[in-house]
Amino acid sequence: MKYDQARWTDDDDERYEPLLSEKANREVAVEDSPLPDDLTRDSLELPDPAEPELARHYTRLSQMNYGVESGPFPLGSCTMKYNPSFTEDISRRADAAVHPDRPDSTVQGTLALCHRLQDYLGRIGGMDAVTLQPPAGAAGEFTGIQIAKAYHQHNDDERSEVVIPDSAHGTNFATAAMAGYDVVELPSGEDGRVDIEALEAAVSEETAALMLTNPNTLGLFERDIEAIADVVHDAGGLLYYDGANLNALLGRARPGDMGFDVMHYNVHKTFATPHGGGGPGAGPVGVTEDLAGFLPDPHVRSKDGGFEYYTPDHSVGKVHGYYGNWPVLLKTFAYVTRLGDAGLIDASAKAVLNANYLAEQIPYEVPFGPFHHEFVASASPQDAADAAKRMLDHGVHPPTTKWPEIVDEALMTEPTEGESKRSLDQLAAAFEAVHGEDDETLASAPERTAAGRIDQVEAARTPRLSWQALDSET
Repeated sequence: MKYDQARWTDDDDERYEPLLSEKANREVAVEDSPLPDDLTRDSLELPDPAEPELARHYTRLSQMNYGVESGPFPLGSCTMKYNPSFTEDISRRADAAVHPDRPDSTVQGTLALCHRLQDYLGRIGGMDAVTLQPPAGAAGEFTGIQIAKAYHQHNDDERSEVVIPDSAHGTNFATAAMAGYDVVELPSGEDGRVDIEALEAAVSEETAALMLTNPNTLGLFERDIEAIADVVHDAGGLLYYDGANLNALLGRARPGDMGFDVMHYNVHKTFATPHGGGGPGAGPVGVTEDLAGFLPDPHVRSKDGGFEYYTPDHSVGKVHGYYGNWPVLLKTFAYVTRLGDAGLIDASAKAVLNANYLAEQIPYEVPFGPFHHEFVASASPQDAADAAKRMLDHGVHPPTTKWPEIVDEALMTEPTEGESKRSLDQLAAAFEAVHGEDDETLASAPERTAAGRIDQVEAARTPRLSWQALDSET
């Protein structure tokens, strides 16, 4: 499938859509400013396009972009799936907007919904208590490790290390370091999973936690998870679950039943709320009963037939303003309740089916398996980044590239549960087409997109942070 992304050119055939300020401006006088004279302008120019110009400008920009409404978006581990519009409609309802400073007695419906969502997530993850406060997955990670740290300190047990597999998400390493821990990197075994002997050698009385994703970033389920939990617990540490890949397990396995003590939920991945540039996130954290007293302040509980905020006995304090990103949590609640038990189980089945179907269709080697919701192919001897850029010319977004590093020229691919067989075949055709192309063609890609290839080294070293830099040397 060939693909030509919408683009407009200037007189020199450069790819171009003018800024609003380049279309039409008007000068506005500045009068009676309360600021000092040396901080006040006499006038300023503001964009002043007519309505047709404004509408066409934003329509053109949308056509020059690629998103989940355009086609498949198989970024491995990021789970960039279609966000259903009904959840957006619910979050925009006027009666869903609640001022966070209102007294508990006046927002009982909101608190009831939060309490139900805590319960739903707890049951899905096998956790005894859940906080909805963290505003993103990385914030959930940090909250979870802070809870683990507070737990050890409460027990007069100062520990200095967190063990993390070499294939873990980069935020795991950053989270542990930000919490003041030394990171002990755990090498993967030959099968891409945790090596029990290496784990036994890595843990000690200094181990506060092992941070683990299951299935891991290769899409592989940790078959020895109970033995892993025993090793960590016998050393006095806690087992932390990175919830990035929970959509592979919905309704089929629960981290709490595997021996995990604390976990975060990426609701933007598992339950289809906006991801990345789509809006604010949410990263609820679940814990076992022993850790419930360390949850952030406030927490929601039922009382006397109603609901209230309260502060857990040994709370780590606030990790976000008020009680989390309410609109995102509302979308999560809507998604979970719309699908129900049967729908969530079906979602995990399709996540695994889609990944395995796609992997069978592509010509690239997939060195590890059997896998669940995602797989990592090797583009070698091609450069993975070049192959990915060429895939853009075939009407699909490419997978994650160059990671995890344990696969040479990695193409980390997650088609997600939302894609049809037709779109999976479109993805497979793009892989097939790129696989057969020469290095020169790959190195010059993409050719059919609104923006061409940039000098990535130059962009990193001397980034242009303003459109005005285009006309200057600064």
